[in-house]
Amino acid sequence: MELFIQAWLRFVEAFGWFIFVYMVFMICFYSLMLLFSFRQLRKEMHLNKYEMYEALMTEGATKPISILVPAYNEEAGIYDSVRSLLNIHYPEFEIIVINDGSKDNTMAVMIEKFNMKAVRKAVQTNIQTQPVHGVYRSVIFENLYVIDKENGGKADALNAGLNLSNYPYFCSLDGDSILEQDAFLKVMKPIVDSNGEVIASGGSIRIANGCKIEGGQMLEIGLSKNPLVVLQVIEYLRAFLMGRIGLSYRNWLLIVSGAFGVFSKSWVLEAGGYKRDTVGEDMELVVHLHRLIKEKKATKKIVYIPEPVCWTEAPEDMTYLRRQRSRWHRGLFESLLAHRKLLFNPKYGSIGFVSLPYFWFIEAIGPLVELGGYLFFFLSLFLGGVYIEFGIVLLLLSVLYGSVFSMFAVVLEEWSMRRYPKVSDVIRLFFYSLTETFWYRPLTVFWRLEGFIQFLRRKHTWGEMKRKGLSGGSS
Repeated sequence: MELFIQAWLRFVEAFGWFIFVYMVFMICFYSLMLLFSFRQLRKEMHLNKYEMYEALMTEGATKPISILVPAYNEEAGIYDSVRSLLNIHYPEFEIIVINDGSKDNTMAVMIEKFNMKAVRKAVQTNIQTQPVHGVYRSVIFENLYVIDKENGGKADALNAGLNLSNYPYFCSLDGDSILEQDAFLKVMKPIVDSNGEVIASGGSIRIANGCKIEGGQMLEIGLSKNPLVVLQVIEYLRAFLMGRIGLSYRNWLLIVSGAFGVFSKSWVLEAGGYKRDTVGEDMELVVHLHRLIKEKKATKKIVYIPEPVCWTEAPEDMTYLRRQRSRWHRGLFESLLAHRKLLFNPKYGSIGFVSLPYFWFIEAIGPLVELGGYLFFFLSLFLGGVYIEFGIVLLLLSVLYGSVFSMFAVVLEEWSMRRYPKVSDVIRLFFYSLTETFWYRPLTVFWRLEGFIQFLRRKHTWGEMKRKGLSGGSS
């Protein structure tokens, strides 16, 4: 019995050291990303951006864009989203809304509000999709189309939009999103400036809950009173201003958000379009593009631009947030597994030796290790002695990894973007970031683990999300 207890204690100690080393490694990696982000944001702050973007409008130097908006049960927000797109500051574009077999009145809203009429338009079948029932064009806005098709999921809807699109670049945009007027000028600038070297460009996603929006226009930026939404705001700031800027700095970016990203149509078609048997179609596409770049030995880049902002509606209750985060983590595993041959493969350079290991061992496996950390801390309370001291050290590291880095993300936001005009909103962001480690992060850990279990069970359902609509803001 005594030998068993000693062996058990040695195992607990070794497990604690593993978690300690893992968390120190994560903190070092995120510190490096923070440094990259700081340097990139400081560099951009010295540019006269207004003149740069106005030059794109006056000189006609931009590329025409097809804006694809997959819509499934988006009755509450589709009108405002399309209205915001029609008002964007960009020379030449078309909007293609894909009604993916909605069960609500999404199609009826589009037909009524924009006076849509059925048209006979040739649709190329570059990618096979679910059957298309019809194509509609607005009598009021000649660059606005709607595809009415059978339900096939978001990836299938985007592929249908690609088949109809006319322009060399396209943007995928969620049906519940609101774009700032000059967002496309900003997100297209690196593509134009690089003469085709940049084949994909992503912008920032911000949470619109609490903002005042009317007629598809952002009138006033505010912060929701719902603590669950506030923590999502902080989470988005951290993911975009720290994670994606840092990864983009070295061309390591593997995610361009499906809510707002611009892609070269020819490269996406060569990749086979969006993969339909995954819920992480946006990440899978970007990884596939990196794979093609390396295999063709091309000098292409995929970048993230922090300033182009797309505002989207966030879940306001735990049921839908849990569903969303589980789905995201399931999609992460599906994408990584689909391209597992890139991992530590010299053929794929830093993508195989830096990007993929980061997403495998920090993003994908991270929740398992974090859960182990929580278990070790509670176990140390019973074991006492040096185990309590070790447990406290792990808890402090967790606070540093969670809350402190989230506070830095708020600092970066206030220093570089200053999107929140009210000082009280910034103070609330700071306060809530301090609490993240103690309630919000453990919840996301369990939800992500649930996504891992769903992946193991080969669950492929998307899960419906409840929408309130963005007009007038939300609590």
